[in-house]
Amino acid sequence: MTDKRLFKNFDKTLLVVTFLIFIIGLATIHSATQAKDLSFNDSYVLKQINSMAIGIILLIIIIKISYQRFIDLSYILYLINIGLLALVLVLGHVRLGAQRWFSIGGFAFQPSEFIKLNLILALSCYVGTKKDSMKNFTNLIIPCILLAVPFVLVLLQPDLGTALLLLPIFFSILLVSGVEYKYLIGMLVLGLSAMPVFWHFLREYQRQRLLVFINPNVDPLGAGYTIIQSKIAVGSGGLFGKGWLAGTQNQLNFLPERHTDFIFSVIGEEWGYFGAIVVIFLYFFIIQRALIIASQTSDAYGRAIATGIASMLAVQVVINISMTIGLMPVVGIPLPMISYGGSSLITTLVAVGFLLNVGMRRSTF
Repeated sequence: MTDKRLFKNFDKTLLVVTFLIFIIGLATIHSATQAKDLSFNDSYVLKQINSMAIGIILLIIIIKISYQRFIDLSYILYLINIGLLALVLVLGHVRLGAQRWFSIGGFAFQPSEFIKLNLILALSCYVGTKKDSMKNFTNLIIPCILLAVPFVLVLLQPDLGTALLLLPIFFSILLVSGVEYKYLIGMLVLGLSAMPVFWHFLREYQRQRLLVFINPNVDPLGAGYTIIQSKIAVGSGGLFGKGWLAGTQNQLNFLPERHTDFIFSVIGEEWGYFGAIVVIFLYFFIIQRALIIASQTSDAYGRAIATGIASMLAVQVVINISMTIGLMPVVGIPLPMISYGGSSLITTLVAVGFLLNVGMRRSTF
């Protein structure tokens, strides 16, 4: 049973803003997919609502159980997720050239989405246990292994965006755990120096995406097409947009992947600069609340969890929006709670559940 006294710290506003973003996502998904002329039973909107229902159930379960219980199970959950990441490379469903999904009874899910949270829990467990000795260089070996295994497995799918997203989660948790800056800077420099080698392991289409980022017009009808159309959509929205269901780039099918990775382009076209700023502000609010929870939590485990989630959400939002307006390469990262995708939505709702959980119990440890 949950102690009712814990609910005095329950962040209702965080939950309301989360659902508000989801509603914006549903409206945008409907606009982005109505041209497909699907029945409601087959629609992307209904599928997203079903994923939301699963996410809400998991969120309720999470806030009722102390996050310390999940910390105790973190390594087991991590290993199960690693097993799924390895298995998906053998038995996974191939879509758009990537082998990332399991399909069970018509429901597809990505283990790579869940590893983000499981890595946060596993790292939080480790740094919380070693909270008084994280300045010791040898104590960085285990966190590096915890990062490296899923990083490589996700990269093999291939899913470059999710693999790269694990890096800021890793560094943010180590930062708040007391690791000395010289070690973090050293690892960062080592990683950057390895980029020329890393380039040779990229798939051809991944290299093309990076080249197109530098100059979209190098392949305007191929790899550069999506980003060109995305920038046209965002720019044509003006100050207040063309109105819901009235975006020409969207409705006339000029913009590919507009219900997933490039959904922010639909928002920019239909709701303009004003609508885009509202969405960004709502994300900023959630990330700010996550950082406040982290700063007000004296428990090392809870602080690491909240910091990791704040980093996960912030980096996803920044990368997704930046790639739709041409400020970053296209790496296939969804916009949390707005992009269509059950695994992404459920993972984000579970993350919000952990934020609420830590916030409710921040003064009890």
